[in-house]
Amino acid sequence: MQAHPLRLQPGQDLRDALEDTVRQLGATAAFVVQGIGSLSVARLRFAGIDQPSELRADLEILTLAGSVAPDGAHLHMSVSDADGHVLGGHVARGCIVRTTVEILLALLPDHAFSREADPRTGFMELFIRDWPRGE
Repeated sequence: MQAHPLRLQPGQDLRDALEDTVRQLGATAAFVVQGIGSLSVARLRFAGIDQPSELRADLEILTLAGSVAPDGAHLHMSVSDADGHVLGGHVARGCIVRTTVEILLALLPDHAFSREADPRTGFMELFIRDWPRGE
């Protein structure tokens, strides 16, 4: 495992930036160990709901975790507003960094992740394969 700290800048889309970073690093598998920071917009899909909800406010990221494959990410996040109310869910595109987001990525060079249709769930799910070093 290789640790890769990352800082996102104001205005960046959180999910796009993570996926782009993993591709630019040439990584075949990564996990977001944790992330903190602030957002001006959070787009979260709540359990059992098909479409994400958009929150527009000064938001603090309390937790951010998930897996990142070259063909996409599966991320969950909890955020709090100025009154301390907390919401969490699946991270959709459109989460915009307000001041900073600090993330620790764990790169897994011995593995390859992909997102593939799983007939049992009906969703694109994580498939994990061994990836011998040097290939």
